[in-house]
Amino acid sequence: MAAHNRLVGETSPYLLQHAHNPVDWFPWGPEALERARTEDKPIFLSIGYAACHWCHVMERESFEDPVTAADLAGDFIAIKVDREERPDLDQVYMAAVQALTGQGGWPMSVFLTPDGRPFYGGTYFPAVPRGELPAFRQVLAAVAHAWREQRTSVEASGDRLVAALSEGLQSTGVGAVEGEATSPLPAGAAAAVATLATSFDARHGGWGRAPKFPQPMTIEFLLRRLAAVGPSGDPATRRMVRITLDRMAAGGLRDQLGGGFHRYSTDAEWLAPHFEQMLYDNAQLGRVYLHAWQLLGDERDRAVACATLDAIVRDFMTADRGLAASRDADTDGVEGATFTWDPAEVALALAPGSPDLPLVRAAWDVTEAGNWHEAHGRTILRRVRNDVELAETFGLSIAEVQIRLERARSDLLAARARRAQPNRDDKVLAGWNGLAIAALAEGAIALGADGDFERADRYRSAAIAAARVCVDGLLDANGRLWRSWKDGRATGSGVLEDYACLAEGLLALYAATFDEGWFRAARGLVGSILARFVDPAGGFFDTAIDHEVLITRPKNLQDNAVPSGNAMAVTVLLRLAALTGEGRYRDGAEGALRLVADLAPRHPTFFGQWLVALDLALADIDEIAIVGDPGLPATERLLAVIQVGFHPNQVVALAGTPASSSIELLRERRQVAGLPTAFVCHAFACRLPVTDPEALAALLARQRPALTR
Repeated sequence: MAAHNRLVGETSPYLLQHAHNPVDWFPWGPEALERARTEDKPIFLSIGYAACHWCHVMERESFEDPVTAADLAGDFIAIKVDREERPDLDQVYMAAVQALTGQGGWPMSVFLTPDGRPFYGGTYFPAVPRGELPAFRQVLAAVAHAWREQRTSVEASGDRLVAALSEGLQSTGVGAVEGEATSPLPAGAAAAVATLATSFDARHGGWGRAPKFPQPMTIEFLLRRLAAVGPSGDPATRRMVRITLDRMAAGGLRDQLGGGFHRYSTDAEWLAPHFEQMLYDNAQLGRVYLHAWQLLGDERDRAVACATLDAIVRDFMTADRGLAASRDADTDGVEGATFTWDPAEVALALAPGSPDLPLVRAAWDVTEAGNWHEAHGRTILRRVRNDVELAETFGLSIAEVQIRLERARSDLLAARARRAQPNRDDKVLAGWNGLAIAALAEGAIALGADGDFERADRYRSAAIAAARVCVDGLLDANGRLWRSWKDGRATGSGVLEDYACLAEGLLALYAATFDEGWFRAARGLVGSILARFVDPAGGFFDTAIDHEVLITRPKNLQDNAVPSGNAMAVTVLLRLAALTGEGRYRDGAEGALRLVADLAPRHPTFFGQWLVALDLALADIDEIAIVGDPGLPATERLLAVIQVGFHPNQVVALAGTPASSSIELLRERRQVAGLPTAFVCHAFACRLPVTDPEALAALLARQRPALTR
């Protein structure tokens, strides 16, 4: 048996993890598909990702087993795919598994005809029968027998499934598209909020039951509603936001020491997470806590936002200064090993006899029995008592409690850094980096406006570095975007999500730097969306017109852990329409919104980014142009008025010499009396230019609700 298989030449850490399996793995591509056709063998397609716990389990149990490898080699062509590199394949074949079994997940195990039609599938299969799950080798034997003895029936099943997928993958994902909206842009915000209230967990926050996932897009929508009416104008919505943000931040879902968030909670109270850490979660959650602080003024949200963005810069930045995809749930094969504690480990980290130990144990739920049912005696750190309660219990001031806990947190984090660490998937994904660039760029704006210039500069520098990796490494001269960058190589054609999320990030970076190169790059990505992804029936396909031909061309409207490519495309189209005044951007957005404008308010947790986009489409956007040299104190004073607070329905452009600007909002603008000047347009009407910051603040205040905190 060879020491390695064909995956050894790949860049994906997930594929490289399997490069020394005895399984004769192929990467997805012409060689594997041609081999299947030539040998007339069915394909075993295994899809997973590097941070997936059960993917590692199935590898250890089955793919490292020589007997299983021989079974696969005898009857199948085995193909391994990283779902994060090929979301198009993952989407198509996940829909097949869900249609076949009623559920999905990873690892995904799908059996295909030689031309790629799925006919049987599932997720994890154990090495030996377990409950209702057959052993993986039993599955292989049964599928091989069916292929030899019941070929006609198998292929007919594949034909039926492909026909169903072709229809289903161009629907919303929660049922068939229910017709066009009765009006192009119905005001469904109130209905969406009411629906969210019915499924809200008033005790623990969030929506739904265990396992419980963070819903940053849903919270973003609710923050937009609060911004529209003023936070004091809708106490029920404010309560949903406040409880959810507080409970997530206090629970084991959040890394209490390092500041980032794990993927999801296995229980309803946010205690026991699945310990993998994803860039897209931390990007979206960092951004939503930032917006909550800007709107509601609670310093707890600022602290969580900063800790999350700090974690992105510290834990996800790669050697070439892109941002890595994920960190594993497991350390040395044990889930959560890096992140859990027993009392002795806590005491040792603080040094024996530390007066802080009782306070630390009381604050973070450290007990002899532990709180994690998976490992008796081990604790997942969570905040179970707040600073006020601890101050009363230990006879300390609140400030002293905070000082002691911060000192302890630093000591515990240093001790944890000496442990074995989870593996990191270092591939740089265009769309996920776009989400992180947006969060870091907005963090730079908000923290700079708050006077934290060191942090603002750090976030801005990180956002610029990641953007350069994406633009220089993944975007070619023809405007085509690759999906993944690693080891100096770009791989995988970008999908709609990549174009739209990266464009979102670059527009945010323009607002943080006023470097028009980022604006032009974002506009180019959106131009590619309009040229290569449009569905004449409305909205956008997930793959470009020149993408590899799959068994069907997917078009998924439903938001998932990452915003739907369609929903994010609408968001950036609307922002560009405001900055440029070009009708084609607004037309493209409205054509897509018609597909879900009635449906989204009825299923808000499935369409959170759509609701954000719908709210933006219904808003009267403040279009603000500033003519003045950046860096001049007078220009900075005007910017300070604009950059303080949460103003989601605002676009800003700035230039010292607007005549040479590529942004239409700046065209024909001239300074008044030689002073930096602000021009404000609202609801298709422009106000007189102003040069005084107080006049600008008064002008904007007349167009916005009072934000009483």
